[in-house]
Amino acid sequence: MLQSIIDDIKREYSYGNMVTRIVITNVVVFIAINLVWIIARLSHTWQTPEWYNSILHTFMVSSDWMHNLTHPWAFFTHMYMHEGFWHLLWNMLILYWFGRIVGDLIGNQRILPIYLISGFAGGLIFALTSRLLPVAAAGPIYALGASAAVMGMVVAAGVLAPNYIMRLLLIGDVKLKYIVAGLVFMDLIGMAGNVNTGGYIAHLGGSVFGWLFVLQLSNGTDWALPVNRLLNGIQGIFQNLFSRSRRGPKVVYKAQGSKKQAPPKNSKGNAQSDVNDQEKIDRILDKIKESGYDSLTAEEKSFLFNASKK
Repeated sequence: MLQSIIDDIKREYSYGNMVTRIVITNVVVFIAINLVWIIARLSHTWQTPEWYNSILHTFMVSSDWMHNLTHPWAFFTHMYMHEGFWHLLWNMLILYWFGRIVGDLIGNQRILPIYLISGFAGGLIFALTSRLLPVAAAGPIYALGASAAVMGMVVAAGVLAPNYIMRLLLIGDVKLKYIVAGLVFMDLIGMAGNVNTGGYIAHLGGSVFGWLFVLQLSNGTDWALPVNRLLNGIQGIFQNLFSRSRRGPKVVYKAQGSKKQAPPKNSKGNAQSDVNDQEKIDRILDKIKESGYDSLTAEEKSFLFNASKK
């Protein structure tokens, strides 16, 4: 049974969209954290040992800047870590609901950049402001969870399609802009309270950068490009390392006198087609902003879906 579950997870991760992959990664990390917690508790007479907290802190953003300087990866790893089940469940549900909308509108390739940029911004703002909180006077405090990254996705969806209709349990049909405004307002209320104030500040930081991402995209600047370029470069490095470890050096023989063929150049017709497609995408996005996603024709929805795969 366990092998069957693992095979299902591998299949979903390989063939699912980026939202599915992010959710799976968060769930796997959650299971790993809690397995370590179970072992730690059982081996210390049902008390949580200090070494368990030390392991978690290694991957969490702190109010102590020396910790952050010596653990720079924490600005990214913290957004994949959850200790509580309900914290994980609500974050992943909201990510799935709103990430699906964002992916349909501006492409699956922009999901992970929005998640990473918003989560990084939330962690950075937490690190900058948490020392001002009264609770920090007793010692360093730490942040974990995907909430800032998820709020970036929520706000991005609201800016892209404010009139998109979502059906809420016990409430009915509600426009997306009102749901987003309500979630942001709840974070503002939480920031003014005395419980998890630093966390709510981080949420708002993620929200701001989700909004900035879409604003820059509408102005012609795609923040996803450098992020994806960096991720592809890192992936290429690891692939080369693993491929070299699995096989010996590869010898390539080249026939004498052979000439290297230059790759075919794009014709003017292809260039003009790309320009026309981009203009059509811009018109569709403008229509979504004015009238909502449901106002699109079947042809427009199909065109936008196919364009998002490119």
